[in-house]
Amino acid sequence: MSRASLTAPPAPDNIARIMTLKTATVVLLLLASIAWSAQNNPDREDWISLFNGRDLENWIVKIRGHEVGVNFGNTFRVEDGVLKVRYDKYGPFNEQFGHLFYKEPFSHYRLRVEYRFVGEQAAGAPEWAIRNSGVMLHSQDPATMPAGQNFPISIEFQFLGGLGKGNRSTGNMCSPGTHIVYGGKLETQHCINSTSETYDGDQWVVAEAIVLGDAKITHIINGKTVIEYSEPQIGGGAVNGHNPEVKQDGKRLTQGYIALQGESHPIEFRRVELLNLKGCMDPAKANYKRYYVESDPASCK
Repeated sequence: MSRASLTAPPAPDNIARIMTLKTATVVLLLLASIAWSAQNNPDREDWISLFNGRDLENWIVKIRGHEVGVNFGNTFRVEDGVLKVRYDKYGPFNEQFGHLFYKEPFSHYRLRVEYRFVGEQAAGAPEWAIRNSGVMLHSQDPATMPAGQNFPISIEFQFLGGLGKGNRSTGNMCSPGTHIVYGGKLETQHCINSTSETYDGDQWVVAEAIVLGDAKITHIINGKTVIEYSEPQIGGGAVNGHNPEVKQDGKRLTQGYIALQGESHPIEFRRVELLNLKGCMDPAKANYKRYYVESDPASCK
């Protein structure tokens, strides 16, 4: 009789252990595959929360009459997970318009902001600024703003709250130190009203901007497109106290900073998020996204 014929078959408990190990291996490989697929899903939108709900980390304050970084009167603050603009520590307002800049510029993106107006306007503020705020797009670097500059050279996605009577659109376009092309022609008037509804009281409003470099900018309010324009460029007035070397009239704005505005009326933001539309457009790379519209080869990995 051969030696092989004398070998005992595997014990039942050993067979069970082998089967369990094989099953666990298959499950782990399957889970790894699912995780890898999810991680590299080119259609999943990777939104970035610019506001973390806790503090002003990654944001830069600039208030007229003060140097960059000075949050006079604790104007911009975070309470109960909400970013608030307040004037309770001010005396007379004295045109101390404020802006809160995100730390880095963007060129192609979707920006989504949820805001509401609350309370009463600061004492001594101009009447036109009641229930008036906004988000600045393609803004100049806050480090280039002298202490006395009133508004950054930028495109304003203007927010207006209703006054309890009549129509008052929000999501308008205003142009401090800039011009745009609207309806096929260069538009030099400071503000152009959108087609939005009027939002009275302290209701939350969702505002979204789709910014495609200097090609096209779209304003959306509560899911409805309310205005579109193109070719943002430096020019015009409505800014003062600026460095003349920064205001290069005719220069197209292809990118810039994003800034939340404090224009004398208390306002709150409970969501500020961004979907970058510039990134790796190489389908062979792990971080490729089908929704990118502007290529950034250096970001591929």
